[in-house]
Amino acid sequence: MAYNFNLLKAEIKEIEEWLAREFSAIRTGRATPALLDGVSVESYGSRVSLKQVGAIGVEDPRTLRITLWDKSQMRGVESAVQAANLGVSITSDSVSLRIIFPELTADKRKILNKVANEKIEQARISLRQAREKTWNDIQAKEKSGEVSEDEKFRLKDELQKIIDSANQYLNEAGKRKQTEIEN
Repeated sequence: MAYNFNLLKAEIKEIEEWLAREFSAIRTGRATPALLDGVSVESYGSRVSLKQVGAIGVEDPRTLRITLWDKSQMRGVESAVQAANLGVSITSDSVSLRIIFPELTADKRKILNKVANEKIEQARISLRQAREKTWNDIQAKEKSGEVSEDEKFRLKDELQKIIDSANQYLNEAGKRKQTEIEN
C-alpha cells in the first residue's frame, strides 16, 4: 500500500506561504506596497485595509504613493500610517500621499537579519512538527498491519527526501532575504 504524502505536502506549502508573507513584511532597502498590508483605516464607520481606500504604487525605491479614491479620507489615512509606526515620513498633496522610507542603517540591517532568521527558525519548527506527525501516522499504520516493516522504512526515506527538499527551499528563501537586506 502506498502512503499518501499529500497532507504533508499541503502543510509544507502552507509553511512556505507563511514564510513568504512574513518576509514581505520585513522592510529592506526597497519600498513595496506589501509593507502597508498591516495598516487599517477608519472608513465610513468601519476599519478597512489601506488597499480598499486607494491605489498603492511604487514611485521610486524608497517611496510609495497612495492615491485615494475619496480625497476626504486623506487625514484618516495619514494618521493610520503614522499610527502603524513604520518609521516613515509622510507628505501629502491635493491628490495623494507619499510615504518615504529612510535608508537602512547597519544596526537596522542586523536587526532585520535577526528577525528573518527567527522567521526561518519558526518555519523549520513547523516543518519538524509536520514531519513528526507524518512519521507517527506511518508507525501507527505499521502497528495496525496496514504497512509492513520494510514498507515503513521505505516511507521513512521518502518522507526524509520531502523534508530535505522543503528545508532546502527555506534555506534558499532565507539567503535571498538576507541578500535583499544587505543590499
